[in-house]
Amino acid sequence: MTNNLNWQGASDAINNAGTILLVTHIDPDGDAIGSLLGLANALRARGKTVDAVVDGGVPASLQFLPGAETVLSSLTQGEWDVMVSLDSSDEPRTGEAGVYGRAHSRLVINVDHHPTNTGFGDLHLVMPEAVSTTEIVLAWLRHMGQEITPDIARPLLTGLVTDTRGFRTSNVRASTLGEAQRLMEAGASLTEVTQRVLDSHPYELIELWKYALPSVTLQGAVISGVITQEDLRRAGADEKTNGDMVSLLNSVTQAMIAVVFREKANGDIEISLRSKPGYDVSQVAFSLGGGGHRQAAGATIPGPLEAARERVMPLLQAAAREGSLVIS
Repeated sequence: MTNNLNWQGASDAINNAGTILLVTHIDPDGDAIGSLLGLANALRARGKTVDAVVDGGVPASLQFLPGAETVLSSLTQGEWDVMVSLDSSDEPRTGEAGVYGRAHSRLVINVDHHPTNTGFGDLHLVMPEAVSTTEIVLAWLRHMGQEITPDIARPLLTGLVTDTRGFRTSNVRASTLGEAQRLMEAGASLTEVTQRVLDSHPYELIELWKYALPSVTLQGAVISGVITQEDLRRAGADEKTNGDMVSLLNSVTQAMIAVVFREKANGDIEISLRSKPGYDVSQVAFSLGGGGHRQAAGATIPGPLEAARERVMPLLQAAAREGSLVIS
């Protein structure tokens, strides 16, 4: 999807709204929660009545962000003038909260940076060239003349850091660093955010990796690993334990594409994909019903594990053959 930016229409809808619902995607990462809380804190500062929700609530690793305690974990009642969907490439990604919110909101604004965005909603702020949804939220707040306070800056910087893996992805521009500088000047600590979202893991994660790493194999330029329900049980970990094992695999010199197959309790297989610059995993994810970016994407498909591997690995091998390492 190309840029679809209705700044004025979206701003007018917010300014005219009395009640606003903010929703982000299931299994939220730093960009999802960062954009949710950055916008929620800003709109509350503007005097708006705001409900923010994500299925299951805010992950423990992101509860340091201001306003995290106000985020609902489910929706069972309410009516809103405007619903804002954040960092979600399609409607199913917004989970049960999105289903309820769309049915009880007069208008939906779609704010996202995924190239695979399906264009749902009534008004759009979709910018695939943005490194994170928080970057779009920051531009939107600037358009509305909103002062960026520390409570707004900290979540927005968290999204920038998370989705660029510490400003290391190939879509980082000079302007990205400029935005980070402005958020730091507004009161966000880059040291704090980086430490909390990139360099902080529970011990259960190390136990999980201990059981999962023996499954790792390198086939040509594609490296893969598996996390089973038995691995989670032995490690004392739960479904929400997520240490980005796929990024660890992607750091292997010989690998251009990395994948981790994670067995869910219901038997589905969650697929996490990463790639080196020049290799595109987003189209593989999209073909499987998922989405994401060229270097980071994912999908969930039916199990069992071996069937999922047999379905996905040939697609990744083809993507590896079509790619070419780019270092700039």
